[in-house]
Amino acid sequence: MRASAVGLLTGLIAGLALAFGGFGEFLIVLVFGAIGLVVGKVIDGDLDVTRYVGGDRRRSRR
Repeated sequence: MRASAVGLLTGLIAGLALAFGGFGEFLIVLVFGAIGLVVGKVIDGDLDVTRYVGGDRRRSRR
């Protein structure tokens, strides 16, 4: 199983553990699922976030 699928499942389970109820809780589960999916895609290498977290800084020489 790919890490993105594991991340999505983990996020969904974490969201379900936090919320049992109506529409607001559904949104919490949706947010945790999206976070898990993004983390899984980063682990798989499908999504490059080095630009946003300060990695691979290249300075131009003058």
